[in-house]
Parts: sequence; C-alpha cells; structure tokens
Amino acid sequence: MDNGVSAGSTASTSTLGHIALGLTLLAFGIGHTGIIDGVTAANSVSLATYVGGLALFVLGILEFRGGDGFNGTAFAGLGAFWFTWAAGADGKVSADAAGAFLVLFALLVLTLTVGAAGGLFGQGVYALFTLSLLLLAVGAFADSGLLAKIAGWVAAVAGLLAWYGATAALAHWPVALGSRARGDAVPAS
Repeated sequence: MDNGVSAGSTASTSTLGHIALGLTLLAFGIGHTGIIDGVTAANSVSLATYVGGLALFVLGILEFRGGDGFNGTAFAGLGAFWFTWAAGADGKVSADAAGAFLVLFALLVLTLTVGAAGGLFGQGVYALFTLSLLLLAVGAFADSGLLAKIAGWVAAVAGLLAWYGATAALAHWPVALGSRARGDAVPAS
C-alpha cells in the first residue's frame, strides 16, 4: 500500500488501486488455472479492460498528481498492461508475440518489485506477479498449458495478497508480519 502507511490508515487511491490490481489478478489467475469449469482467461477480458486497465491507469495519474511516483508508475504501467493484454486476448497475435509481450511487462513488474516498499505486501505482490508473467511467457513460447496453469495459480495468490493488503488497510486490521516475540510489527506497507 502507501509507503509508510500502516494497515490502519484511511482509504486512498493507493488502496483502491491495490483492490483493482488484486481483483484483476484473481480473475486473470483463476481463468488460467481452469479450476472453475467453463471459466478461461479470456473470460477476464472485461474486468482486465475496465478495472485492471482503465481504472488502474486513472488511479496512476491521480497518484502522480498526489506526488506518489512509485504508485503512479505502478498503476499507470499496469493499467497499460491490462488494457493491452485484454485487447490482444482474442488470439490476434502469435504465441511468440504474446510471449515477448509478457516478458516485456515482466520487466516492468520486476522493476516494481525492486522499487516497492519492503515486506510481503509491498514486494510480495509484485514478485509473484513477475513470476506469473514469466511462467506465462515461457508457456506461450513452449505451447505449454501446464505452465499457464501454474502461472494462473501464482497470479491468483498475488491477487489474494494484493486484495488482502488493501482490505486490511480499509478494515483497520493490525497486520503484523514481523516478530511478535520482540514486539516488532510490520505494517502492510
């Protein structure tokens, strides 16, 4: 969530951005896993277009306007990713082009992983998202449905983590990830 903001903070565009990212990752991931009969990644196109694409991009612009360069970059960049992914999800591109696209955006998300505030909620979501994109890219290059399913599970876990962190911020849940024995608590950053 926001740098230096504990889970007990008030709602912000950052919190809404993490909810949008979480829901989009969940839909995208569940679609790739095939766990729900008849639900595929293509079924998440509308959500990816409007929640992951348009909403995240607008929230990114608002974050830039508010002076938060990291969340501005994250949300606007990921908004561009989701919108572009949704536009090409109907098979208009070759598997190799899709793989290259996924690798390029994995580099963006890797940059976000490195630049995020430390901890599970900061770096964890982006690290899992990076792994998911890389697995999907390799799966596209190798035409491997198994890698796509594994990537879907990783994306779903990243989505749950993003959603939980944002929910914790809204619900004022104390999120302690450090050592409680020493009395250290790490906020959902």
